[in-house]
Amino acid sequence: MGEFGPIAIFLFILFLLLGSGVWVGLALLGVAFVGMELFTSRPVGDIMITTIWTASSSWTLTALPLFIWMGEILYRTRLSEDMFRGLSPWLARLPGGLVHTNIVGCTVFAAVSGSSAATLTTVGKMSIPELRKREYPEHMIIGTLTGAATLGLMIPPSLTLIVYGVTINESISKLFMAGILPGLVLATMFMGYVAITSQVSSKFNPIAEPRMSFGQKVANSRFLIPVVCLILVVIGSMYAGFATATEAAAFGVVGSLVLAASQGSLTWTTFTQSLMGATRTSAMIALILAGAAFLSLSMGFTGLPRALAEWISILELSRFELLMVLLIFYIVIGMFLDGISSVVLTMAVVEPMIRSAGIDVIWFGIFIVVVVEMAQITPPIGFNLFVMQGITNHEMGYISKAAIPMFLIMVLMVFVLIFIPELATYLPDNMRTINSR
Repeated sequence: MGEFGPIAIFLFILFLLLGSGVWVGLALLGVAFVGMELFTSRPVGDIMITTIWTASSSWTLTALPLFIWMGEILYRTRLSEDMFRGLSPWLARLPGGLVHTNIVGCTVFAAVSGSSAATLTTVGKMSIPELRKREYPEHMIIGTLTGAATLGLMIPPSLTLIVYGVTINESISKLFMAGILPGLVLATMFMGYVAITSQVSSKFNPIAEPRMSFGQKVANSRFLIPVVCLILVVIGSMYAGFATATEAAAFGVVGSLVLAASQGSLTWTTFTQSLMGATRTSAMIALILAGAAFLSLSMGFTGLPRALAEWISILELSRFELLMVLLIFYIVIGMFLDGISSVVLTMAVVEPMIRSAGIDVIWFGIFIVVVVEMAQITPPIGFNLFVMQGITNHEMGYISKAAIPMFLIMVLMVFVLIFIPELATYLPDNMRTINSR
């Protein structure tokens, strides 16, 4: 069998299992098990148990269920209504009007959630009826919300960045800091698209908002105080060096419980629902991580990552060419796998490539998150498309078409990151300086 013979076997078994409807985590474990049986003489059962335990018992990983739980709690509060009331007076006079509440609302909620699906559902359940009532173009409402919700993957706390950091054994706090500026820049680019489209489109004729005095705007802003305080506690504690990502997640859970209680939305039912929702999501991600860890070990025994890295080096690709290859690669696999699965499945092979090419792993974490964001809005398996379809009952083709401009903006963001890498590296480096004093 040739040097790349194992690739065909791994891929065949993986797509066979995924195509038959097996959970992603179990499919990864199955592929790894078969690979170990075929290519090594080691005791597969013992190695599998040890690898799963090692992958699942990481202290860094404890931030994941806590941030998921925080998002689940906030999803059941009146946070989206309060955000709309607080933001709309300030955004109504911008070119594009209240469509900007989709983008700014997603940006704000992303800073306390970490999940694009939770961000989309929470902001969408309030903004969609309000924007329809004011006769904003439907494709603008759907497209901006579908695209902007992906900011939940980049702006900390990001579940994808946690998984990436655990997979390559890198600081979660540094990755979180790296995501702040690119996330804000991407949100600004989305808003720029809305502003330009509102000026050139003949279909953009919403009902004008009644004028409010400056005092009334300030009075409405009080609804933003709780979520701003929560963001400052979670992100500020990490940036100032007072807390690790896990400790900040614990602060966030306590803060979200206090916020829910103060709004009167914390009942025993919502508490247990949020806890069970977080448990299910965390267990799913943990199973994927365990399967990916075992698959990485299995591929390591075959020499596959090393062989691919050597093959890439023989091609003598420049740094830019390698990133373009990886961009296309992740867009393609993102059409069939969710973001977290894409990251953990490929890191064993991709990590040696980027390290040998001298690419900063913190910067690459943001690069890969932007590309994974694209996968959230690309058919046939774009998760945000399914969530949006469940909210609006639109056809998948209509939602996909509405989200195309946001996809193209994300492609542009990749090039912005490549040519201005300081967007992702400035804050982590600055945080390192502050914390070393």
